[in-house]
Amino acid sequence: MKIAISGAGIAGPTLAYWLHQYGHEPVLIEQSSGLRSSGYIIDLWGLGYHVAAKMGIVPHLQDSGYRVKEVRFVDSSGQRRGGFSTDVFRRVLGKRFISVKRSDLSSAIYAATAGEVETIFGDSIAAINEDALGVHVTFEHGASRRFDMVVGADGLHSRVRELVFGDEKQFETYLGYKVAAFELSGYRPRDELTYVSHATPGRQVSRFSMRDDRTLFLFVYHDPDAGEHNSLAEPERKATLREVFKDVGWECPQILKRLDDADEFYFDRISQIQMNSWSEGRTVLVGDAAACVSLLAGEGSGLAMTEAYVLAGELARATDAPLNGIAQYQKRMMPFLQRKQKTASHFASAFAPKTAFGIELRNFLTLMMAWPFVAQLLLRHQMHDDVNLPVYHLHANQGEDPFAGSGFR
Repeated sequence: MKIAISGAGIAGPTLAYWLHQYGHEPVLIEQSSGLRSSGYIIDLWGLGYHVAAKMGIVPHLQDSGYRVKEVRFVDSSGQRRGGFSTDVFRRVLGKRFISVKRSDLSSAIYAATAGEVETIFGDSIAAINEDALGVHVTFEHGASRRFDMVVGADGLHSRVRELVFGDEKQFETYLGYKVAAFELSGYRPRDELTYVSHATPGRQVSRFSMRDDRTLFLFVYHDPDAGEHNSLAEPERKATLREVFKDVGWECPQILKRLDDADEFYFDRISQIQMNSWSEGRTVLVGDAAACVSLLAGEGSGLAMTEAYVLAGELARATDAPLNGIAQYQKRMMPFLQRKQKTASHFASAFAPKTAFGIELRNFLTLMMAWPFVAQLLLRHQMHDDVNLPVYHLHANQGEDPFAGSGFR
């Protein structure tokens, strides 16, 4: 089949890779002029890590990633009040844990397609019309084309979902928080391989020192009003961030003073996408477009890779009945993602506790994670992937799947 995939972030290139392995002809469509270079640090573990291993990109991710040593919570004077060594994750997950910049993960996945997947940069889908023979896709700029299927892998604010399923407001569940992220060069102080955070009630600012003298900053704050900030210009978004964090203290004044030095500025509300169905005819959603668990879940990229792997595999199994493959993909993944969303919504307040007591409690519990049994108790449910994934055999022209029979989970 010839399959249009809207979005070249995480889910889209992963899906394109596996569809190509199974003998299909995917076409990636990305609104940006190229792969995005910005993005926060994400942790890859569990099912997402296994999919990355099957794609052969783990060695690259280990080279480009970071072996974070510590998460540290500090007070207004910079003194440590809470936190934990990331060895607790490795005790729970073994060696299958990587911290990597989201854009580096995206680049590694895209590179795995080895130039064998057509990619259209600088364009987006404007209209989708299905008929008995397939799907007619109209582009914003390029000539229209026909495909056998369309996949929306275009994130929380999916254009494909809007065109086919309706307005985003029908499916978005706002979790009560907003987030901003940006990078600066030459920022001091630096704490190598340490994620440093400072919180006041309902607000938290964090920094992480990266290579090439770059520092990543992440701001999270509680706001009961979801707002329509996507319609705001960037200067207005920055003004909002400055206003919210003007009295937070710690390093906030010097960070915000340099806000305009950032090359790229990310600002969004923290939400989940909850749907009863991810498909309509020959159009299907994957990743955040289908079931965004939210940035606060810490596993969104890995889950997107897993969804893409399963969708491609079920389409391969369905051979000449793609709608059956789509149905099986939803049957396997939707209950699992719904459980992940529920866990993430309960975990959200840990990022920016709304009260001083909540901050103190969070700090105390993280200090207790130095005890292995406490770490197991606190992390086991959050980091457990309670689903078995099947092994899909490659297309006959591609040879046998080297992971067949490996018990991949």
